[in-house]
Amino acid sequence: MALALQGGTVELPTFKYHPDPLKTDSIVKSDALCECCGKANGYIYNSVMYSEDDIENICPWCISNGAAASKFDGSFVDDLTLINDGLSDKIITEVTELTPGFNSWQQDKWLSHCGDACEFHGDADRSDLVDLTGEKLMSFLKSELIDLEYWDQLLKGYEKGGSPAVYKFKCCGCSECFYYMDFM
Repeated sequence: MALALQGGTVELPTFKYHPDPLKTDSIVKSDALCECCGKANGYIYNSVMYSEDDIENICPWCISNGAAASKFDGSFVDDLTLINDGLSDKIITEVTELTPGFNSWQQDKWLSHCGDACEFHGDADRSDLVDLTGEKLMSFLKSELIDLEYWDQLLKGYEKGGSPAVYKFKCCGCSECFYYMDFM
């Protein structure tokens, strides 16, 4: 993804499991210095890095090349759901240490399907949720421990970026979309 910056263009790193971190606001424009490489690259990570150190500014390049995770012995995503889903260490490392995480109300979780981690696509649009029907809706409601009547009420007032949040993931294998809810 090439982006125009003063003095030229810059190519943001590509993240297999987070294809558009600018759209999801996980990466934002900033003049801040990266605490890992010490450079002001024009963009900065906009979420939490799990580390013993209090890290506020990490550039996307230090995420993608693993320098930030290595330097600060940290991660950008909780690995528990990926471990519980039986994914390989290689996939877990790529998601947790080499991929920007996202802001969530509670503890984040990264979904998987077809033996791989899914791509993160940010907050679901209301239209995504209206399109959830049949068995797919029932499976989602069961996993979120909510009933259909409560879902109908939530859907009426749903706002992207609000509470509850519904995060959208897309399978890298079959392209099916999956969701999970998060409450403030």
